[in-house]
Amino acid sequence: MTGRLNAINKSHKKDFFLPYGRQFIDDKDIHEVVGVLKSDWITQGPKVDEFEKDFAKYCGAKYAVAVSSGTAALHIACLASDLRQGDELITTPMTFVASANCALYCGAKPVFVDVTTQGLIDENKIKKEITKKTKIVLPVHYTGLPCYMETIKEIADENNLFVIEDACHALGAKYNKSRIGNCKYSDAAVFSFHPVKHITTGEGGMITTNSKEIYKKLKILRNHGITKNRDTFYNKNNEPWYHEMQFLGFNYRITDFQCALGIIQLKKLEKFVTKRRELAEIYNQKFERNKELETIKEEKDQFSSYHIYILKLKNNKKRLGLFNFLIENQIYCQIHYIPVYWHPYYQQLGYKKGICPNAEDFYHKIISIPIFVGLKKNQQSFVIDKILSYFP
Repeated sequence: MTGRLNAINKSHKKDFFLPYGRQFIDDKDIHEVVGVLKSDWITQGPKVDEFEKDFAKYCGAKYAVAVSSGTAALHIACLASDLRQGDELITTPMTFVASANCALYCGAKPVFVDVTTQGLIDENKIKKEITKKTKIVLPVHYTGLPCYMETIKEIADENNLFVIEDACHALGAKYNKSRIGNCKYSDAAVFSFHPVKHITTGEGGMITTNSKEIYKKLKILRNHGITKNRDTFYNKNNEPWYHEMQFLGFNYRITDFQCALGIIQLKKLEKFVTKRRELAEIYNQKFERNKELETIKEEKDQFSSYHIYILKLKNNKKRLGLFNFLIENQIYCQIHYIPVYWHPYYQQLGYKKGICPNAEDFYHKIISIPIFVGLKKNQQSFVIDKILSYFP
């Protein structure tokens, strides 16, 4: 494969090396990062606070806390919600493993709820999985498509549960006309800034919340559990260097140069989302009449930001052939996702295949195809033509 890629590179066919997603970086981004690298502060400085304030304002939340990754954000959001050994966290298997691993990090048990035909957690199946041990419901806005949060919030309130939105796919998305991340229906929302996401900081994450208590916990948990706030000290001490470790925290800090990139990327987000939605609409139009394919579309109260674009094959036996065919044509598609509990580590914990049959059927049918801001018209046409040629 490497030899073939090099050969195509030399023949100037780079336009058709198409990943399913990639970052969009321009000279303005580079200028902002270089400016911080030349400054006195490259970490734990003013750009972190600026990014947090800009992000909270964009989402419509009171607070935002920036961290080193979306996974770190999930972890400390659970800790700030007091998830402990022996507790349970309800989530979906149709997600990246971090959505469930965050429970394991806290000594808790992930409980998986089956999905709808859109690949989202089935809000109507959550209630039956709630036990006395349940502490958190963690819905995932899969592909950028919002879950039905109003119902989920009602269920959580009835059972005195925390709601943490895994919004790593959904920056710029809206539910019931309000932006994901405003925490209208949750205690916290978590985002990722990995290069394939809507905006990037290289690696990075964010938690939004309207809870001052959760916000304060998040701030200290990302910094080793250490505080320099004299108003919260357990011990009375006036020494100017004094600080206290009050919790078992982590080094989940993000740098100033990452946040400088995040600030300038955030200013472009609405344009990014508009472009993604335009690309998705073209795909929808081209594929909706093909008898071999299904598309996943928005329903009532949903406004997707299309982190990824999923095609569903009606005949799952054709997926491997299509996947290999696209790879051979330099279209680097992906599968999102293998059900979490199918992974060997979860199998060793005692999870069995078959517990979420809809998710397993969904997994067998799906393939992610290229969608990103820099995708050109001729490149998208190339993807469409190749897929349709496979299903004449």
